[in-house]
Amino acid sequence: MTELIVEGGYFDVQINGGWGHHFSDDPSSIWDVGARLVECGVTRFLPTLISSGFARVSEATEILAAGPPDGYIGATPVGWHLEGPWFNVDRAGAHDRTVIRPSTAEQREPLSAAAGIRLVTLAPEIDGGLDAIADLTSRGITVSLGHSNATVAEARAGLEAGAAMGTHLFNAMSGLHHRTPGLAAVLLDDPRATPSLIADGHHVSREMMRLAWRLAADRLVLVSDAVSLMGESDLPVARLADGTIAGATVGLNIGVQTLADAAHCAIADVVECASGRPASVLGLPPRTGDRTILDGEGNVVRTEIAGQVVYEG
Repeated sequence: MTELIVEGGYFDVQINGGWGHHFSDDPSSIWDVGARLVECGVTRFLPTLISSGFARVSEATEILAAGPPDGYIGATPVGWHLEGPWFNVDRAGAHDRTVIRPSTAEQREPLSAAAGIRLVTLAPEIDGGLDAIADLTSRGITVSLGHSNATVAEARAGLEAGAAMGTHLFNAMSGLHHRTPGLAAVLLDDPRATPSLIADGHHVSREMMRLAWRLAADRLVLVSDAVSLMGESDLPVARLADGTIAGATVGLNIGVQTLADAAHCAIADVVECASGRPASVLGLPPRTGDRTILDGEGNVVRTEIAGQVVYEG
């Protein structure tokens, strides 16, 4: 059987939980989830705190700094992703609107890459948004534009201020209207932007996934955006009571397969979006000895971390 070796392993930079755990409720569950993520071929990940979890940032960074429990075998959390609460309330999506707020210097003071914050998603058009981007990037944090109603000018201003990514392309952002294009249009058009995409087949239609691939194949990053239902439910996608999509129920490995199918390309053409490119946009090199081995259809057959086999399918 022909196998495809993904050097560096899959790297999920937006995941909220899985297997019954939600990081914003219990940041210590990163180790329980990390132990299972190897089944998805993931060797490194950024656990995500959503807006309602912002109050737990100090607890979360302390847990990460303390390191894994004795005998831990699993994917490595390399820092936290803060998805909120510095959003445009009109693009809150599944986030609690009551906790969304402007960004202040006082709130940002404890945040840095050295303290364990690797990625922050915010809306550039909110009060203090551009100052927040410049401040956070000066602290070694990668900033991603998202949950935003930005105009083209506001989106480009965010990139000028130092933002490098866009969070879950098309979801919870101003879009592709032919006279009033918004953030999604800028993320697809501007070569400075690295847009992330949830390719679970439900967050984004196949047509729009294919369009994203044609316009930005060399810049896309795949993320799972998985929630606690992953591994615990057969539901195709998580939703709030009002029907709002609230996260994915499948892992990054399924995203690779789904995008390849939608874009009519080979699995080998897509894996960089889930491995080397996520690391690169965060300023991290590939990790020697991490490998995800796939069969010809993109199924994970083996995951290796630091040269050690940690999963065999």
